[in-house]
Amino acid sequence: MLSVISYPVFGISILMGLVLSISLFPLGWFEFRPEWIGLLVFYWTFRAPAQFGILLAWILGLLLDVLEATPLGVNALAMALVAFLVLTIHQRLRMFPMLQQCVMVFLLLGINQMLVHFIKQTLGAEDAGFSYLWPALTSAILWPPLCVLLDGLNRKLG
Repeated sequence: MLSVISYPVFGISILMGLVLSISLFPLGWFEFRPEWIGLLVFYWTFRAPAQFGILLAWILGLLLDVLEATPLGVNALAMALVAFLVLTIHQRLRMFPMLQQCVMVFLLLGINQMLVHFIKQTLGAEDAGFSYLWPALTSAILWPPLCVLLDGLNRKLG
């Protein structure tokens, strides 16, 4: 666990997450794009629960709503839920090996994706099937390298 977080690493990681969330992705691979902001909400809530919480996750979700031009509050609600769930289990999560952490990333970001998908369906979006869960899977695969990278940067600059 990190005792002190590096605010420059925090700020740059959030900025990069927002950029990667709206960056161009090959058309055939678009549905596999990781949930970058969800990953960062998970990481920072997990590593620094005292500094990063539900309100900051909600603000990041609101920024993501604006960037993606989705109805205001959809991603904000989903990110706040992810932060709440991580805060609820973060003590146990620290004892999990990396593989179990990846499963938890998949489950929590899958809940995030299901909530966003449900709200968009309620508002009239036309998207059937379970393809909305691909970002949760790719995010779970990216969890170990992201965790190692941000932990290393945080230790050096924190």
